[in-house]
Amino acid sequence: MNMLLILVLVLAIALGVPLALLFLFTWRTARKIEAALPPTGRFVEVPGARLHVVERGEGQPVLLVHGLAGQLANFDYGMIAPLARDYRVIAVDRPGAGYSTRAPGAPADLRAQADTLAALIDQLGLEQPLVVGHSLGGAIALALATYHPSRVGGLALIAPLTHLPEVVSPVFKAMTMQSALMRKLIAWTLLIPMSIRNREQVMQIVFGPDAAPADFPTRGGGLLGLRPGHFLGASEDLHGVAHSLPPLLPTYGDLKMPVSILFGREDRILDYRENGEALVAKLPAARLTLVTGGHMLPVTAVEASVDFVRNAAASLRAAVPA
Repeated sequence: MNMLLILVLVLAIALGVPLALLFLFTWRTARKIEAALPPTGRFVEVPGARLHVVERGEGQPVLLVHGLAGQLANFDYGMIAPLARDYRVIAVDRPGAGYSTRAPGAPADLRAQADTLAALIDQLGLEQPLVVGHSLGGAIALALATYHPSRVGGLALIAPLTHLPEVVSPVFKAMTMQSALMRKLIAWTLLIPMSIRNREQVMQIVFGPDAAPADFPTRGGGLLGLRPGHFLGASEDLHGVAHSLPPLLPTYGDLKMPVSILFGREDRILDYRENGEALVAKLPAARLTLVTGGHMLPVTAVEASVDFVRNAAASLRAAVPA
């Protein structure tokens, strides 16, 4: 019996010490990332969340909503500055992403995220903004337009998720684990080492065929995604979308506001046929523009993305009765 207890203790120490070291490494790395990339905006309290918001410019309001595992810095890489010359641009870290927090136990499904954005629109006094949604942000923008149509002037969707894919991209595979405890364990131990090891492969999928800019980890906020809380928030987003996106599909044809879509033909995350053309099939009034490029158009095709938003804003103005 004594030998068995000794064996158990030895195993506990053998397993516990590496995990403790990985936890310490993760904690220190996350603190260094936050020191190097502090919040750049202000915080707005809404029901169920504390949102980090960057606001620049004046004029017609444009609300920027980032995608899965992203943050507002994806837009600040190159889009916010030129748009702010002519528009009131608001970029937000969604709950659980960047520097925004989600209240414990608060849902992360599309309707809940749409409710959060509607509350933000009310708090900031935005008059029917043009909502720009990238990737998962596109699905959230569609949910906002569906559940809060009076608060949305129009949609400009960049590489949007509009239909559930048959297979989740390997980039997000770890987030699909059903056990919240295992996801937390991975986030606090293996996430950063695995991310460093697999960086090139991940970047080739996320950005490809475009090259990932060398300064994306800092200027584009990529390093913020290595923090445990960010990974866990994205995991909640992914689990939330699985059951909340299908009910949206039958409502697409009921949308009354202008909808524009921009997609890269070579997108390796979301196929333009399954998400762009499929949305147009349900909403014939929507306009689909295809360009050469991958999924991260707000970073790799800044000029095309800015022009796309400008054209969508102009169409929105044209649609408003004099």
